[in-house]
Amino acid sequence: MRHGWNGGGWDFGGWVLMGFMMLVFWGLVIGVIFGVFRSREGRSPGAPSSSQAMHLLEERFARGEIDADEFAARRDLLRPR
Repeated sequence: MRHGWNGGGWDFGGWVLMGFMMLVFWGLVIGVIFGVFRSREGRSPGAPSSSQAMHLLEERFARGEIDADEFAARRDLLRPR
């Protein structure tokens, strides 16, 4: 019966592989978290998308809440650049 570092059947290559796989695992976890935060960047929770905002702007103009000049100015701000 063998005891010590190699007693469980893991040689040096097994330990290197285990360390590499831990780096890959934590790299993926951090990458997913970074991706989620980056996709939410610049948007507040519950903020309407640009198409929803345009629809709301058109509704306000149709109801007469804003005039043509204000509608045009806000429409230009909502258009993607």
